[in-house]
Amino acid sequence: MAYQSIFSTDLGQAVLAFLLVFTIVFAVLQKSKILGDGKKQIDALVSLAIGLIVISIGTALDFIQKIIPFLAICLVIILVFMILLGAFFKEGSFDIPPWLKVVFGIIIFIAVVIAVLMFTPGWDIIKNWIGESGSWGTNIIFVVVIIVAILVALLGGGKSDKKD
Repeated sequence: MAYQSIFSTDLGQAVLAFLLVFTIVFAVLQKSKILGDGKKQIDALVSLAIGLIVISIGTALDFIQKIIPFLAICLVIILVFMILLGAFFKEGSFDIPPWLKVVFGIIIFIAVVIAVLMFTPGWDIIKNWIGESGSWGTNIIFVVVIIVAILVALLGGGKSDKKD
């Protein structure tokens, strides 16, 4: 028998989603000072309104409930990777190379885009668009791959090793 808690109920899930949205919106408003400096009350009211709107829309609440486990798993994977990466550096000299930051950013961006598409109807739309034989989607992807290959061939050469 699975353990049931208050957070397993629909009400508990709505409260957790509200707290998450409220906290994130409030933090963004405080950091960016969009509504003015030292306007905590206004930031709190705007965050409250956005949080309540989000939990009142079933689609948004479902999306949040689906994306948060993905986020948690990704954060654990990144933490484990950082721990393993830290094992190869001396204490105090743990600087991530710039190229690795770019690679991380690209991987995280692709993972988030795929997760958002999978948790929304977008994934089925893209599968149907690409999957049809002779469809526009397949042809566009093919042309983009060819253009990228040509650009890499033309611009990727850089300096030549020829000596005069």
